[in-house]
Amino acid sequence: MKKNSTQAAKESAAQPLPMKVDVKIGSIRPSGNIRATASVNLNDCFAIRNVKVMDSSKGLFVAMPSYKGGNGEYKDICFPVTKEFRQQLNDAVIEAYHQAMSMSQGQTPQHSADSGMQMS
Repeated sequence: MKKNSTQAAKESAAQPLPMKVDVKIGSIRPSGNIRATASVNLNDCFAIRNVKVMDSSKGLFVAMPSYKGGNGEYKDICFPVTKEFRQQLNDAVIEAYHQAMSMSQGQTPQHSADSGMQMS
């Protein structure tokens, strides 16, 4: 008997595969709400462009690519499905941003090479 897609998804979610997250910071902005843009590659097989590092009164957060709907609300085009992967993705993007900031302020880039994250 064939499994339906919902049942197969539940079974695969029970044993999550490790996700390789490579982040490349494309541009850094010293002021404003958008502090940086990034590209993210997942397991060397899926790329997400136009990920933003945003600044708010609560601190930095990651905003996924989005579009403005007919009702004026912004909707994410792609997004993490699980809480655990959302945390992993956010941590990777924010860490890459901090490393890019350190490099742009004249510190040695050796630390970023050790982390496995790419920056431009």
